[in-house]
Amino acid sequence: MKKFIVIILCLILITTTFTACDDVEEVSYEAERVNQGVLDGNSQFAFDIFKTVNKEDNDENIFISPLSISAALTMTYNGAETTTKEVMEQALGYRDIDRDVVNESYKYLLGYLENIDSKIELNIANSVWVREGREVKEEFLEKNRDSFNAQIESLDFSKDEAVDRINNWISDATKGKIDEMLEPPIAPDVIMYLINAIYFKGDWSEEFDPKDTREETFTTYEGKEQTVSMMSRTGKIDYAEGDDYKAVRLPYGKGKVSMYCVLPDEDMTIDDFIDNMTIGTWDEIRNKMSEVEELELKIPKFKIEYGIKKLNDSLIALGMGEAFTDRADFSGIMDNVSISRVLHKAVIEVNEEGSEAAAATVVEIRETAAMEPIRFIADRPFLFFISDDESGTILFMGKLLEIS
Repeated sequence: MKKFIVIILCLILITTTFTACDDVEEVSYEAERVNQGVLDGNSQFAFDIFKTVNKEDNDENIFISPLSISAALTMTYNGAETTTKEVMEQALGYRDIDRDVVNESYKYLLGYLENIDSKIELNIANSVWVREGREVKEEFLEKNRDSFNAQIESLDFSKDEAVDRINNWISDATKGKIDEMLEPPIAPDVIMYLINAIYFKGDWSEEFDPKDTREETFTTYEGKEQTVSMMSRTGKIDYAEGDDYKAVRLPYGKGKVSMYCVLPDEDMTIDDFIDNMTIGTWDEIRNKMSEVEELELKIPKFKIEYGIKKLNDSLIALGMGEAFTDRADFSGIMDNVSISRVLHKAVIEVNEEGSEAAAATVVEIRETAAMEPIRFIADRPFLFFISDDESGTILFMGKLLEIS
């Protein structure tokens, strides 16, 4: 049965509203040091990857962390060269941005996000796990250690304990919300995992009163009616309205992180709205927000667990196909390696108090066969032609079966 899609209705994204205190000024300064092109690229990637995933799973609930996916892939991008570097830049939104600028921006962005609001919990962790005995270029590891604060570990991948160690790291980083991303045994050609994990917990700036939560009707993606626990409150709420949507902003904590709920008009399917949504639409929604004195708000309590989702096809559709093939150039890591899998899982729970969400992204790097030189050895029957090169006219043609 088709399920309703929730994620586009509830985009958890970062807003930047500051108050006058020393800590906030320092956090604000960190944010200002992030290159705008990198921020724009991340936003574009967010919409691109969501639209692509939605085409694959348009009849399911979807919940992803574009930042988690982008961070894990950007760590991998630090080892990409030549055309592989170019296709990753295109997909991730970094075209015409120097790689050092991307890394520097992530360093400041991650520091800014982790200190954005003392009243919410936002933890972002990165790690790189290398097969014991394999030599990885130190410059690659150093970039990820410096810009992403990545934990670098060497493990014996031939033992099941290696999988337990990695899964436990993910579980710890997500407060137990996500575990068992990997299953043993690890294939012998896998030489590295690059992982990002995000955990978020925030109480609404103005909580919903559980007494006002009622059993009400929700119409599903298929048009069927189901009974849900609908939270409600009436009062001052930020609201925006466009040609084909209505939207509200529900802040957490001090108001620097918010949930935006976007409801397409009844005569527009959610898939059509997703297909048409751009960064411009997102900017319009945020810019149109203004406080309404008396707004009646109702949103359902819900939980979503999405994944473990293999993102290979989605990333290939965005132009990153070369990175998954034997033609990949990750010589910044080591020779003859490529991405074998990109795995993603995300969970969220929304209730009267606030929201708790977590996500993890795993980029698996495998060893590829060394490129064989192209060879043509005519040691068996073959065809031959004599042709006019100008017109393509074949003057003679034959086959050689044996030599007399």
